[in-house]
Amino acid sequence: MKKYSLHLAAILGSVLFLSGCGDQNGKESSNGALASNNAEKVYVAPGEHDEFYAFMSGGYSGNVAVYGLPSGRMFKEIPVFSQFPTNGYGYSEETKPMLETSFGFIPADDSHHPDISQTNGELDGRWLFINGNNTPRIARIDLKTFETAEIIEVPNSAGNHSSSYITENSEYVVAGTRFSVPIPQRDMPIKDYKGNFKGALSFISVEPETGNMDIKFQLIMPGFNYDLSHPGRGKSHGWFFFTTYNTEEANSLLEVNASQNDKDFIAAVNWKKIEEYVENGGGTMVPANYTHNVYSDETHSATSTMKKEVLTVDPTKVPGAIFFMPTPKSPHGVDVNPTGDYIIGNGKLSADLTVFSFDKMIAAIDGKKYDGEAYGLPILKFEDVLAGQVKSGGLGPLHTEFDGKGNAYTTFFISSEVVKWKVGTWEVIDRKPTYYSVGHCMIPGGNSRKPFGKYLVSMNKITKDRYLPTGPELEHSAQLYDISGDKMELIYDFPTHGEPHYAAAIPASILAPKSQKIYKLAENEHPFATKNVSDARVVRDGNVVHVYMAMIRSHFTPDNIEGIKVGDKVYFHITNHEQDFDVPHGFMMIGQKNSGLLIMPGQTKTSVWEPKQEGVWPFYCTDFCSALHQEMQGYVRVSPAKSNIDLSWSLGE
Repeated sequence: MKKYSLHLAAILGSVLFLSGCGDQNGKESSNGALASNNAEKVYVAPGEHDEFYAFMSGGYSGNVAVYGLPSGRMFKEIPVFSQFPTNGYGYSEETKPMLETSFGFIPADDSHHPDISQTNGELDGRWLFINGNNTPRIARIDLKTFETAEIIEVPNSAGNHSSSYITENSEYVVAGTRFSVPIPQRDMPIKDYKGNFKGALSFISVEPETGNMDIKFQLIMPGFNYDLSHPGRGKSHGWFFFTTYNTEEANSLLEVNASQNDKDFIAAVNWKKIEEYVENGGGTMVPANYTHNVYSDETHSATSTMKKEVLTVDPTKVPGAIFFMPTPKSPHGVDVNPTGDYIIGNGKLSADLTVFSFDKMIAAIDGKKYDGEAYGLPILKFEDVLAGQVKSGGLGPLHTEFDGKGNAYTTFFISSEVVKWKVGTWEVIDRKPTYYSVGHCMIPGGNSRKPFGKYLVSMNKITKDRYLPTGPELEHSAQLYDISGDKMELIYDFPTHGEPHYAAAIPASILAPKSQKIYKLAENEHPFATKNVSDARVVRDGNVVHVYMAMIRSHFTPDNIEGIKVGDKVYFHITNHEQDFDVPHGFMMIGQKNSGLLIMPGQTKTSVWEPKQEGVWPFYCTDFCSALHQEMQGYVRVSPAKSNIDLSWSLGE
C-alpha cells in the first residue's frame, strides 16, 4: 500500500509538471513556464531572415545602425556624418568630400531622426533620410546600397532637431531649427535674444526619380525653439506641424525660464500655400554659405559644392500659411495619425495628451477664431481646435506611434512606460513598463498611412541593470513589444549602439528585391580605376606618385613597387576586380595615417600614404577573402629623397 501511494504521488507529480510546462506536442498551457517564454517569438534560425529592417539613429555616433526585427541583431552600421575606419568612409579620398561643410571638414555629428521615403503615404523603400543635429545637415541614404548618397547643409539654422521628416509623396524633407539664432548671423549681445533671434524652418525638395535634394525655401519664424515635426497625411496632406517650446524666448537657465507659460505652440504650416507663393516669385534670396555633397555610384566618388544663397520667406507675407495652436506644456513630440484627422501634442510637463482635430483647425481658420497673435501670426483658440485629451495618468509624455488598427502608443519618459490608447475615444487600453526612461517608440510604418502593427520598439535612455556592467558607459537599451493582440507583450530587449533617438522600420520584403549586390566593373567610371590588369602601373608627377592597382583573390597587381622616395605623396587607387557578391577586399599600409580601405566588388577607392622612413614596407588585404588570404600582400621599397632609383613595379617576379 505504501509503495502504491508513492507510485501514485510520482504519477500525479509528473502530470502536474507536464501540465505546467505544456504537453508533449509542444503546446503551451495557460499557466506554465512556456506561457511566458517568448524566445520563440524573436528567434530567427540560421539561414532564415528577419521580417523587418529597423534603421536606428546613432545619436552622438553620427551614424545609422541597422537591426533586424524581431531578432534584435545588428546587421550593419551605415556611416553618415562621422568618419568610419571600418570601411574608410570619411578617410578615403573619394568620401572625404561627404563631410565638408561651410565650417570646413567636420568628421562627426549627432544624428537623431531617420525617415523612409514614401509614395502615396506608404513606405517605398527607396531612401532613408537622417538629420545631423549639431552642424545642421540632412543626409539621404540609398537603400539599394545602404550607403550615404547625399548630404546637404542647412544654413541659418542651429540644432537641426525637428528633422528629417518627409511628406507623404517625398516632396519635401524638413529641417527645423532647435536653437533660434541671429539671421543673418552677426555679433550681438545674447541678452537681446527676444525679438531679434529667429528660427528657420527649411523645406528641402526631393527630386522624384533621383532623390537629389535642394533647399526650396526657408521660413524665418519667431525666435522660439522648434523641437519636433510631422507631416500631415491623407486629408491633412499639404500641412506640416512643428512643436515649439521656449515661447518665453528666454536665453538662460531654460529649465526654469522656458517653463513659465502654461501653453506653448504647435505651428501648423500650410506648405502648399507657401510653395505656390514661392513659385509665383515670392520670397527673398539672401546670401548663405552651405555645402551640397553628392556621392556617385558610377565614379565611386563624392563631390562637394559650396552654395552661396538661399530663398527665405517671411511668413507674415503669406496670409493663411501659418497658425499657432496652443499646446500644454513644453511640448516635445508632435504626431499625426495615419488618416491625418488628428494631431497629437505631447507636453513634457503635462500628464495628459492633447489631441487636435484637423477638421476643427480648418473650421477655426475659416471662421477666423483667433486668440491673439505672435509676431503677426494668428493663434487659434485652444477649445476650438481641441478634439480631446488622453487622461493617461503617466508622467512626461514624449512621442506617439500608430498601429493602423485605430490604436496609438505613447511613451512616458518620467514614469518609464508605453501607454496604448484608442484614437477617437481617447480611452487608455493598456500600459507596460520600460527599462528605463523611454524616449521615442517606433512601429514599422508607424509614421505613414500604412503602419505594420506587429511590433513596437521602445528606445530607452538609461540602461542601469539590463546588462552586465562594462564600466561607467553602457550601450542603450531597446525593448521589443508584440502588439498584435489586444494587450502589449514585452518579448525581448537588446542593446543599441550610440544613443538611438528615433528609428524607422520597413518589411525586409520591400528592400531585398532592390538590394544591389555588386558594382559592375564595366560601368566603373572612376577616373583612376584600373579595369584591366594590363593597365596596372605606377606614375610619378614630381613628388606625387599614383599607383593604379587591381586586386582579386588572392593578390594585388602590382605587388612589389620600387623607386618611392622619402617625402613622396603616394596615392593608392585600388580597384576590386571581384564580381561575386560579398567578396570585398581590404587595404592597409604600414605607417598609413588614416584608416584602411574596404573596397566592394567592382569599386575603386583611394588611400594616401606619405613615407617618412627608408626601408621596405608591406601592405596587405585586411578582409579575409580566401584560403590564401594571408598571401595577399605586397611591398613598397622607400629610398632616400635624393636617390636616383627609377620607378618599377611587378607581379610574380
